[in-house]
Amino acid sequence: MDTERTSTIPTREELQSELVPVPERPEPPEPVNEPAYEEIVAVALRHVRGRRGGDLVSVLLAGSGARRAVTAHSDVDLIALVKGQADVHEIVRVADRMADIRYYGHRELEEELAYSPRLPSLLRKARILHDHDGIGAKLIERANNRFRHGPPPASMNEQIRLKAECFHWLGKAQDLADKPATAQYLLMIFFDDLTNAFFRLRGLWPTAPVDVPRFIASRDAALGELAGQFLTASTLPERLNCGRDMANLLFKDVPNPARID
Repeated sequence: MDTERTSTIPTREELQSELVPVPERPEPPEPVNEPAYEEIVAVALRHVRGRRGGDLVSVLLAGSGARRAVTAHSDVDLIALVKGQADVHEIVRVADRMADIRYYGHRELEEELAYSPRLPSLLRKARILHDHDGIGAKLIERANNRFRHGPPPASMNEQIRLKAECFHWLGKAQDLADKPATAQYLLMIFFDDLTNAFFRLRGLWPTAPVDVPRFIASRDAALGELAGQFLTASTLPERLNCGRDMANLLFKDVPNPARID
């Protein structure tokens, strides 16, 4: 009995001979020098303070810097809140990066937050760089509250308008198929309108542009696959066909505009 049990136990050499070699882990991409990015943010912040120091109430870092998703080509997105009114857009260079700075009157931005389709998702993860009387912190808190409640549903009139606009650009691209460069340009306008319509029809907040294809695929596999085919299409006819399939799929439950003839 003991002899039979012993004979069934594999030897050390037999076990090792059946081991499958474990592949080496691929080298990770070179990480972005985060401290250098933070230094650039600090320089941009000093610029904003010097420009609007007297009426500056808050400075927020938005975009990839706030999401901790900085890449080698990420810029510095700053939102500067000031007293009174302001509607200024400024782009400056800091070392090898661009700083995109938008100035707003803080009360105006608070009012716009109540109905804007883009501000809640933009501000909810913003990072406070400078704040006076907690104005920036309160704004971020309101953005998070509105984000949790979701965007207002699109009315039927808005749904029909979104459909009409997408098919308009698709049709114009088809009409100008003999001018491929112009048609391709119109198709990118179409794609931008279609992705915006996707978020409105599905009751979702828009995501960062770099995340749009992946996000659509995570919510609608068929539409996401078509979007991928559209973006990688090598010929104009292929892209036109993908665009038509995408529009038909997205707007299948949306009626056409009423006829009056």
